Amino acid sequence: MKVTKAQAQANRAHIVETASTLFRERGYDGVGVADLMAAAGFTHGGFYKHFGSKTDLMAEASLCGLAQSADAAAGMDLAGFLGYYLSREHRDDPGHGCTMAALSADAARQPATVKAAFAAGIEAQVGRPASEDDPSSEHASPEARARRIALMAMAVGAVVLSRSCPDDSPLADEILDACRAAVMARLSDAPDR
Repeated sequence: MKVTKAQAQANRAHIVETASTLFRERGYDGVGVADLMAAAGFTHGGFYKHFGSKTDLMAEASLCGLAQSADAAAGMDLAGFLGYYLSREHRDDPGHGCTMAALSADAARQPATVKAAFAAGIEAQVGRPASEDDPSSEHASPEARARRIALMAMAVGAVVLSRSCPDDSPLADEILDACRAAVMARLSDAPDR
């Protein structure tokens, strides 16, 4: 039975979303093409009908995960978002959490296409308006941009360090608590533009 163009596009999108989740859970090297396609409900042989290589899928899945994270953050104020981001709930669900926290270290060792996907996702977060209700915030000052980069790096780093500890480790929670307090203090120090 011939697959329609629309169904082929839907199948590809499903594979990308499945890969995005699995890569965040297991890392790029922790998921083989056969396992990935099985998880998406397809045969291994169908992979190359959709993608030229696993690296192509890694870049596309990274963009998908980064866009999902941006969409989730779009409806929240910065303090609310960072409060959730630096929580056990987020830390303990890497498959549905932030792609940056789950895969940045892996991405650093990948080809340029994967690194470019990360750079685009980071730029989208750093460059987005501080407030959807304040159009003047679209053109943030260099100081505000630097502050957002620092907050992002602190939050991502906190989740990465916390995940590197055993889940029941007091240190894992202490890292989140200390960084959440520091981030919230920094938020109250200066306006976001």
